Amino acid sequence: MPRRALVFITALVLALHWLVLSGVPLAWDSPAQPTGRVFSTRSIAAAPAPSAAAAVTPNAPPPPTAPPKPTVRKSPPAPKPLPAPPNQGAPQPLDSLKTPAEAATDTEANLAVANASPETAGVDTPLATPPAAPASSETAPPLPPAGDNPTGAGVDITPPGGTGRSPSTVPPPVRIPAPTRLAFEVSGQAKKFAYSARAELLWQHDGNRYEARQEVSAFLVGSRTQSSTGQIAPQGLLPERFSDRARSEQAAHFDYAKGRVTFSANTPDAPMGPGTQDRLSIFIQLGAMLAADPDRFALGTQVTLTTVSARSADRWTFTVEGSETLDLPVGPTPALKLQRLPRKDYDQKAELWVAPALGYLPVRIKLTQANGDFADLRLRSSSAP
Repeated sequence: MPRRALVFITALVLALHWLVLSGVPLAWDSPAQPTGRVFSTRSIAAAPAPSAAAAVTPNAPPPPTAPPKPTVRKSPPAPKPLPAPPNQGAPQPLDSLKTPAEAATDTEANLAVANASPETAGVDTPLATPPAAPASSETAPPLPPAGDNPTGAGVDITPPGGTGRSPSTVPPPVRIPAPTRLAFEVSGQAKKFAYSARAELLWQHDGNRYEARQEVSAFLVGSRTQSSTGQIAPQGLLPERFSDRARSEQAAHFDYAKGRVTFSANTPDAPMGPGTQDRLSIFIQLGAMLAADPDRFALGTQVTLTTVSARSADRWTFTVEGSETLDLPVGPTPALKLQRLPRKDYDQKAELWVAPALGYLPVRIKLTQANGDFADLRLRSSSAP
């Protein structure tokens, strides 16, 4: 029994050794026999040389096809003309359609436009009102009629039923009133709120220069002051500065050498013609024109002149409405009424009554805004300044 067991164990060990040795190829997971697989792998490693030669050999017979090799395969070196980047300089002239001299000329022209002064630009740009004749260039179109040239025209007086005439180069004669202090009672409406206030118009001059100052003040409403300063000429008032101050001040400056008005509110300049007034001096100027020649201003006569605010300029036309006697705080006062009707939705309506007994100074002024707000100034007293 022990001998049989020994033989059995020996046979079992030998069988296990054989299985282990024969199981190695199975680790490659190949259906082929392990031995052939090992040899074939080694033969492949050595075989590449002969197989490459064999590949060259069969292809060698068709050497005629070899020429394409140098043509096609060697053509890549032809791209070596990658020095062609220098040839990329050629496309540049194709992109630049102008010679350097032409390009320089265009650059200078562009710089000239970019650096043009505001005055020069104002002549060509349609954003500003048309410039006065002296500012126009030779190629600029002629000035349009007065109705189409709101701020560059002069004084236009149209008799009743008349068709009008070209703006005057020289305004009509005037008679300047004596220095006076006028006190007014004011009633009005601001933002639908009715109020009462006091106002004063101070008019003074020395025959060469003038100053007009009007202040309206009311409880809970605040105060507003307008002032006009300038020279006195044979044709009347020549404003130099107009200011309008409520919470802050804005002003307009008159440059007679250039024929333009500039504004502190950074709004575009405006051209001005003869007889241009501001929104305070216009009331004095109209009275001075009437005082110099009352017969010229019959009922229905229209007087049109440029009127400047602190932000812009526009043509205002006043129509002579006729005489009437006003019942004012100062007492019954004979006066001549002039009225400016709005031309546009946002225009201000202005009614002016001037008294011949006071040198045609205003004794009542009523200004009505487009939204219905108004201020009505009625004379309370007059005195020397």
